[in-house]
Amino acid sequence: MEAPELLRVWVLAAVALGGSLATLPDHHVLPDHHVSTETGAIFVHELERELFQEAFLAGREDDSAAAPITFQAHLRDHPDLPRWLRYIQRNPHQPGYLYGCPTAAEVGTHAIEVLAYNRGTYETVAQRLVVTVVPAPGKGFTGSPPYQGEFLVGNRDVEELLPAEARETFVEAAAGVWERDDVRVINVTSALDRGGRVPLPIEGLKEGVYVKVGSGGPFSACLASAASPRSRFHCGLGQQPLASCYDTFAPRFAVRWCNLTLLQVWPTPVATGPAWGSGVLEEGGDFQPPTEAPPRDLLPGYLVTLLVPLAVAVLLCLLLGHLMCCRREGVQKRDLETSDIQLVHHTTIHGDTEELRHMATSRDVPRPLSTLPMFNVRTGQRANPMPASPDGARVPLLPP
Repeated sequence: MEAPELLRVWVLAAVALGGSLATLPDHHVLPDHHVSTETGAIFVHELERELFQEAFLAGREDDSAAAPITFQAHLRDHPDLPRWLRYIQRNPHQPGYLYGCPTAAEVGTHAIEVLAYNRGTYETVAQRLVVTVVPAPGKGFTGSPPYQGEFLVGNRDVEELLPAEARETFVEAAAGVWERDDVRVINVTSALDRGGRVPLPIEGLKEGVYVKVGSGGPFSACLASAASPRSRFHCGLGQQPLASCYDTFAPRFAVRWCNLTLLQVWPTPVATGPAWGSGVLEEGGDFQPPTEAPPRDLLPGYLVTLLVPLAVAVLLCLLLGHLMCCRREGVQKRDLETSDIQLVHHTTIHGDTEELRHMATSRDVPRPLSTLPMFNVRTGQRANPMPASPDGARVPLLPP
C-alpha cells in the first residue's frame, strides 16, 4: 500500500473514532444525599424520577419528561444491598423505593450507590445515598414496640403502601381496631418475599403486602379474638374468623384476618462496648508495664512427654519378643508329643520320596523324537546322530 493511501486510511479511522466518541452517552454525578432513620421503625426513601430527569436534560433543549428510567442500587464496595434494605421499581415509568427496618445490629452509616439509567438515551446519573441509622430513644433498649401485629393486605402491592400518605391511612385504620393512638408501622414486606405466588395478569389481582405495626399497649379484644385458637379453627374450615368489632380497614384495605399474627416482644438490653481512651497518658502519670510471668519448671512436662512413649515402646518390644521367641514349639517338643507310629509313617514316606527322586535322575530312556536334531516331521525318518558314520551328513531325509 502506498503512503498516500495509508495516510488516507488513518485519517478516516481517526474521523470514525472521533464520531463514535462523540456519540457516547454522558454520565452525571449528583451531590450526596444524607438521610437518617431509627431502629425499630420503617425506613422508606423514594428515588424521584424528576430529580434524575433534570440531570439528564441538563445542557439540552429537549424537555421531554417521559423518558424511561431504571434504577440500580447497591452498598458501596459491595454487589448487593444490606440485608435489612430492599429495593423495588414496578416499571421504568414509576419511581423506585428503598425500604426496610433496621435493627440494633445495623446502627451506623451505610453508603448506598444509586445509578439511574436512561433507557432512551443510554445516559447515566449516579448519586450516593448516605443512610445513618441511630438507636431509637430509650433507656438502653432496642426501641421496638413490645406489642406487634402483622396484617396481610390482599388488595395492594408493596409499592402502593410505601408512600407516607398510604402508611398514614393504614395506621389510622389499625389504630381504630387496636384502640390505641400510638400505633406505628414497623415494616412492610411483599407477599412474594414470604413465598407467595405471582398473581395472574388479571386486572384487580395484587401480590399482597405484609404490614407489621406496633404499639406500646396490649392488644384489643377484637385482635385477641381474631387470633384465638377458636378463630384459627374457623379459618381451617374455610369460614370467617371471629371478630367482635367493626373492620375499620374496609373497603380501602382487604385484610385477610386468617393470616393475622400477634407478637409480644420483650425488649432486650443493648450490650455496651468498652470505653476507649485517647491513648495518651495524663500529665504526670507513669506507665506501668505488665508484671513478668513467674518462672515455670518445664522438666516434669519434658520427662513425661519423653519417657512415657519410650516406656510404652519398650513394653511392646518385650511382649512381641516373648511371643516370637519364647512361645515356639521346637522340633524336639513336637517329636515328643507325636506318637511313634505317626513318626515311623512320616519317616517312611520321606525316605520313599527321596529314593524315587534318586532313581528318576539315574535312569536311561530314549529321547523323544521331537528332540532329535535330524528328524523329519512329515515322514518320520530320522538319522541317529550319536553313532554318526562319516557319510551320515549326506543321508537324504526325503525320498528322491
